[in-house]
Amino acid sequence: MPAVRALDDDVWLREGGMLMVSAAPGQDAAIEHAVAAAAAAGVPEQALPLDADAVAQRVRSPVFRRGVFFPDGATVQPARLVRALRRRAIAAGVELYERSPATRFADGEVSTARGRVGAPEIVVAINAAATGWRPVARHVTNFGSYVVLTEPVPELLDEIGWTGGEAIVDARMFLHYFRTTNDGRVLMGSGSGPIGYRGTLDERFTRDRATAARAEHGLRRLLPGLAAARVERAWGGPIDVSADHLPFFKTVPGKGRVHYGVGYSGHGVGPSWLGGQILASLALGRDDEWTSLPLATRRLSSLPPEPLKRLGGGLVRSAIMACEQAEEDGRRAPFAARLGAALPRLFRMEIGTR
Repeated sequence: MPAVRALDDDVWLREGGMLMVSAAPGQDAAIEHAVAAAAAAGVPEQALPLDADAVAQRVRSPVFRRGVFFPDGATVQPARLVRALRRRAIAAGVELYERSPATRFADGEVSTARGRVGAPEIVVAINAAATGWRPVARHVTNFGSYVVLTEPVPELLDEIGWTGGEAIVDARMFLHYFRTTNDGRVLMGSGSGPIGYRGTLDERFTRDRATAARAEHGLRRLLPGLAAARVERAWGGPIDVSADHLPFFKTVPGKGRVHYGVGYSGHGVGPSWLGGQILASLALGRDDEWTSLPLATRRLSSLPPEPLKRLGGGLVRSAIMACEQAEEDGRRAPFAARLGAALPRLFRMEIGTR
């Protein structure tokens, strides 16, 4: 996090590492896979396996079976980070034109409703808003992700021993992700929101009460020691999910010099720094260590065209959710749910888990 440390502004940087926990028998394999992947890459120290007792030394929960700790993980407050970067950009002489939607860009020119801007190099970095754009539409889709935020409960955090600032995720496909804040609150998120259609960003991404309720249910199930913590607010937004859950960076063929990065799949804050290096090199026409990364060179898996992407994605989502709910309830998921959750694997997509 060198770029974040360099900011004088308080972005709530907490370098407490990241902890992935198994909260059901079906999640154990994901823990083992993470440990094995680090070992295969020659960096076993980057994914430290923890048994139940070792997990409890970081956070106590009766449902945490085992875990893996990633020591290089950190958290920031994203809105504070964006505002700090904005101030730095303005101080460096960058001119920002906000609330000016681009309606067309090609051939060295960006058009808006009120004018045009000449730009020999154009970078499209608009995250989930890009999923309906033709060059990337077959490779990404939108999912909703929702969070709930508790009142300050530092005394309850002390009781369950969660005082090290670790970010935590469980090992579900539609995972829960949770962290503490500087003022002793707990934020719990659920990545189980609805799927978009043709890249449209509508109310399903901001007003889906069912997903917000699942986030709160996750809070109560995973951290019963926080039962007395009152949820003060909830909100949601879209994330751009690629077929293999990794971002990708390309230059649009035959469109002048239009470059893009998309597909962060809910992991945007950290990889966006890496993405910025790749996009900068693409815009400068460099052939270097950044543009040679697989994130910029790999062959992309494709999702089905609409409306099959929306319909098929909805069916797979329902199947995965049914499987994960069954695991947490201690029962075997119906065969139809297990089959539906496994189907994406046949098409080499990292979306299903069974």
